[in-house]
Amino acid sequence: MEHQKEEQLEPVSPVGQYFNSSVLCIYIIGVLEFEVPIDDLQTYALLKDVFLPINPRFSSIMVQDKDGEKRWKQVDVNLTDHVNIPTFPEGKTAESYDKYFHDYLSSIAMEQLPQSRPLWDIHIINYLTSDASSTIIFKLHHALGDGYSLMGALLSCLQRADDPSLPLSFPSLKQSKQEPSSTKSFCRKFSWMCSSAFNTVSDFGWSVLKSSIISDDKTPIRFGDEGADYQPISISSMTFSIDHIRDIKSRLGVTINDVVTGIVFYGTRLYMQDMDSKSKTAHSTALVLLNTRNVEGYQSINDMLNTKATGPWGNRITFLHVPIPKLNETRTTNPLEFIWDTHNIIKRKKQSLGVVLTGTLLKIEGKLRGQEAVAKRIRGTLTKSSAVISNLAGPIQQMALANHPVKGLYFTLAGGPEVCILNPFHFSINHQFNM
Repeated sequence: MEHQKEEQLEPVSPVGQYFNSSVLCIYIIGVLEFEVPIDDLQTYALLKDVFLPINPRFSSIMVQDKDGEKRWKQVDVNLTDHVNIPTFPEGKTAESYDKYFHDYLSSIAMEQLPQSRPLWDIHIINYLTSDASSTIIFKLHHALGDGYSLMGALLSCLQRADDPSLPLSFPSLKQSKQEPSSTKSFCRKFSWMCSSAFNTVSDFGWSVLKSSIISDDKTPIRFGDEGADYQPISISSMTFSIDHIRDIKSRLGVTINDVVTGIVFYGTRLYMQDMDSKSKTAHSTALVLLNTRNVEGYQSINDMLNTKATGPWGNRITFLHVPIPKLNETRTTNPLEFIWDTHNIIKRKKQSLGVVLTGTLLKIEGKLRGQEAVAKRIRGTLTKSSAVISNLAGPIQQMALANHPVKGLYFTLAGGPEVCILNPFHFSINHQFNM
């Protein structure tokens, strides 16, 4: 009878086990900034009636059955264990609360959540800072789902600020028009196939080497310390105008992702050079996390929980090594040149099935050597790279939570051995881009 009960428990996905192992414990931290104080926010009611019903994993713990398999087991949730309301000194300025807030955010990012209760927490900061009148911090274990799943769950709790009865909408992806069949089109396809085959072999081989042998140079963003996941961290955000992003996109004829990645890489190189002049020629790579779902935007929670959906819930991700362009005289004085070079690198990476082969290799290794072995490989990949970068699209309209207008939203990863994490998140307030 007990064995039958265990069989009914949902198994933990391989990627979920990678992120909650003896060598890796990765969290996703989301910061929700409000335009107004949230004294009257019905936190416990929202968690009970809106958040917990989203997915059974929010009320489950990870257990190991007698066959050694990890599974999700639903438990009774004591919400008071998950809600934290820190107390800061009263009567301080917004600038003073900035420091209290960032110190608190950095401290909770380093803490591990107890495995004896569901793997999430929220923190309510009801103090005026330079960025918001109040703030809610969500800390969720990566084993619960990837950024697409967890940010989709968070966004499902929000409404449009202008009209709560209407759903949030997201930027649409325009499919490029297919060329008509012709000799010219055939030649282009053949050329693409040859390039794809070469790039696939090159990228897959490079990924294997980067995960096992080759490490990036030591720089201000990678000091090669195996204990980086136990060092204090600092989480900060920066805002860019989406109109400026679009202007650069139009001038260069590239994608918004190309522009954002180029800006992030350019700023990273400038920081490295400012801290150490030798870093401008250092070999540095970014580990780009990719969503493997065939989707053009966020799906509803009901669609995500459908196992036959094109964008199901879970950790549907893979990674890709992207070299960070080095600074030279031209790229230093002309940032557009740097963005163009980044575009060319990403374009070449798109003509490759290296990420598919890498994912297949991890699955095979998991079956042959176990999930702990794969977790060690992923950890090695992170420590040998200089940065991790991922991004998600945000809604077009301003958001609100229970009629409390949202001013901003950003997210990041915590708990891993990587030193530099770059997470652009697109949201619409005042047509800005926050990362």
